[in-house]
Amino acid sequence: MRHIGIILAGWFCLAAFTASAAHTQVRLILSASTARPGDTVLVGMDMKMEPAWHTYWRNPGAAGMATKIEWQLPPGVTADDIQWPLPEKLPPAEVTTYGYDNEVVLLVPLKLAADLKPGPLDLKAKVSWLECKEACIPGSGSVEAILNIGTETKTSGDAATIESWKSKTPKILTNLVARAWWEKPANGDTRPLIIEWSASLKDQTPTYNIRLITEGSDFFPDANDNFEILPATENLSSSPLDVYWRKLVKKYEGDWPKEISGVIVTKSGNVRTGLEVKLPVSDKAPTGVTILPESSAGGTPALPLQPLWQMLLYAFIGGLILNIMPCVLPVIALKILGFVGEARSEPRHVRKLGLVYAFGVLVSFLVLAAVVIGVKAAGHRAGWGMQFGSPVFVVCLTTLVMLVALNLFGVFEVTLGGRALDAAGGLASKHGAAGAFFNGVLATALATPCTAPFLSIALGFAFAQKAPVILLMFLAVGVGLAAPYVVLSWNPAWLKFLPKPGAWMEKFKIAMGFPMLATAVWLFNLAAGSYGKSVLWLGVFLVVVAFAAWIFGEFVQRGRARKGLALVIALILLVGGYAYALESQLRWREPVTEADATGSLKESADGIDWQRWSPEAMAKARADGHPVLVDFTADWCLTCQVNKKTSIEIPSVRAKLKSMNAIALLGDYTRFPDNITTELNRFSRAGVPLVLVHPKNPEAQPIVLPEILTPGIVLDALDRAAR
Repeated sequence: MRHIGIILAGWFCLAAFTASAAHTQVRLILSASTARPGDTVLVGMDMKMEPAWHTYWRNPGAAGMATKIEWQLPPGVTADDIQWPLPEKLPPAEVTTYGYDNEVVLLVPLKLAADLKPGPLDLKAKVSWLECKEACIPGSGSVEAILNIGTETKTSGDAATIESWKSKTPKILTNLVARAWWEKPANGDTRPLIIEWSASLKDQTPTYNIRLITEGSDFFPDANDNFEILPATENLSSSPLDVYWRKLVKKYEGDWPKEISGVIVTKSGNVRTGLEVKLPVSDKAPTGVTILPESSAGGTPALPLQPLWQMLLYAFIGGLILNIMPCVLPVIALKILGFVGEARSEPRHVRKLGLVYAFGVLVSFLVLAAVVIGVKAAGHRAGWGMQFGSPVFVVCLTTLVMLVALNLFGVFEVTLGGRALDAAGGLASKHGAAGAFFNGVLATALATPCTAPFLSIALGFAFAQKAPVILLMFLAVGVGLAAPYVVLSWNPAWLKFLPKPGAWMEKFKIAMGFPMLATAVWLFNLAAGSYGKSVLWLGVFLVVVAFAAWIFGEFVQRGRARKGLALVIALILLVGGYAYALESQLRWREPVTEADATGSLKESADGIDWQRWSPEAMAKARADGHPVLVDFTADWCLTCQVNKKTSIEIPSVRAKLKSMNAIALLGDYTRFPDNITTELNRFSRAGVPLVLVHPKNPEAQPIVLPEILTPGIVLDALDRAAR
């Protein structure tokens, strides 16, 4: 960092010679035009930057320079330290800094001696700063203002401006509980530091009411010549009432610090609050606190420390259970059909197909793991089934699943020509290596919107780990999903219990097209949530694709004359349907956004009165002493929809909630909002469903319900919450 500073300092000096005018204008403003002897007057250094230019905070960060004020004051007037408004993190490509853009007012209290004589006082100061855009330029200016000393205090025309910026300066809370400790010994010149803080639940003053407001929170450290607290913050919060951060400290000289200081930043909606802290640093963690090892990317809350072998076992069991989830049932039917078709084949051939299917599953899970690792490396948050948050992915998968259904109906055949035909048949409905591999890929794609017992806990653990562990956990899920078919294929004797091949297989294959078509309808409904009424054009495109597939099957594959003409017509239909329906009318790569992300939720007249979940809504409900039912769900999660219909949106639960005076909050995870991802991670989950019941006692821990619900489970949890 110091080498970077030397290089940048030379750059700044060079830039100073080429600058023709400052890009920051500064003036001195006063809170009072007239003050009495002995008063303290708040003055402000109002700095206005041109668009895209910025100046720096008291700790500029990895580069930059803090603004300095050199006062020229008359006798009897003394200036206190600068009160710095809360800065922003300014993260360019290489370094992170702390500063201000557009405008900032630096506040300074001026103390007036009690023996000052009436009359005007000339207040002067020289201000120097560093202003940056693509280049950085040192700037300076002289400012002055007249303060009258009189028998009464009179506010100035700038008093409101000063008061507004005063509200943006960090506060000091006497009831703030915070502490820091070294997580482990140093590794060279760096060492991980854990910071924990929480606010008193008894503090109801709106300005300081920061309980449960952890979304967007951060720690901005003070500068120090001997060490640097690096800007990256890893959120390790395991409870909405307590916040844990991991910060990396880099030492330049001397001993490791025994004390740190800075500003805790909290956020509620668009309002940020700063809290000044000075914390002693302990050499070991407090009793009872367990923190996960460092992860490869920040922003993932801490999970209970569990043995890796246990999480791998959970992942395997979760993969096994996925086989009976509604998402994967259509593909299971295809595998059953495939086993029947191969039942009388050479055992070696059957084993080969079982391994090929498993290979398709494992390759797909490796791709998913790579996507998760890439998303985390880019600084974003990953979630199970996150690809279903992409409308483009849903459109592609809807089209693919519909084609699979048409293939099962016999509208057309997908075959491989030449020698490959002897080794593999078509996709999905055909037997052979290609069909086995494709079924493995399709099973994985359709499994991702589902979670199962054990699976969400395992994935919640995986998403907090480094890349190798993520790969290992995803492979364990894949092994669980593929295991039943591999075991069956390697035990040919078990295949004798399956019915003998015959004419019924063709009818069974056609029948299996209907659940696949139902899957396409479900996916179409998901797309409607992203495109609104325009989703009609997706339906038009699917009809055109089906018509082209029928022409291809009837006149190209089974026809004897004019195959070339039929192929051209099919291609024209596909290209024309895509260009007109998807690109021109639907604009499928530009899905509509939600009109009102905070609006009211739809419910039936006799349904549960759902309110939209947010950290603020959760805080208010608990502070008011209400039991709270929280349902984190998504349109693409079949398990969530089944839970809702069978165990949540039912008369007995509705009556129970009403009798308890409980609040029902709905967290919609369809578009993968970051605040819900954070909340899921806090409860060791990587995806939905997650249903919580918070007791009316605000300090009691929430009851976490299992992934698959029954009415009895929900009612029992509500009974316990009401006590």
